[in-house]
Amino acid sequence: MKINARYDLRIKRKRRVKLKVQRDKSKLRLTVYKSAKHIYAQIIDDQNGRTLVSESSQTPAFREQMKYGGNVKAANLVGSLLGEKALKQGIKEVYCDRNGFIYAGRIGALADAVREKGIKF
Repeated sequence: MKINARYDLRIKRKRRVKLKVQRDKSKLRLTVYKSAKHIYAQIIDDQNGRTLVSESSQTPAFREQMKYGGNVKAANLVGSLLGEKALKQGIKEVYCDRNGFIYAGRIGALADAVREKGIKF
């Protein structure tokens, strides 16, 4: 499969999922993005258009515990750090916007780590 075709399929999934997630703006949205070397996650309030909590494999809190951000262990750590920050702000329930990525590997590990901290999807 060509790289452009794979990218186009991801963008189609992204649009389809985002429409479903943003239909109900009463809930917050947990959006995840991954690159080859890093993973990024943030919780967004779509009503006000603000990012409430964010965490990535490039933040100092992550770098104290781990150096490389492109594996499942790193995604798990980012998810747990994000879950802790969200609980401090009183966030209990979110939609999971996986940004067109398939729910497996790093995306699944991050989501499971956030769930373990007590945040419901």
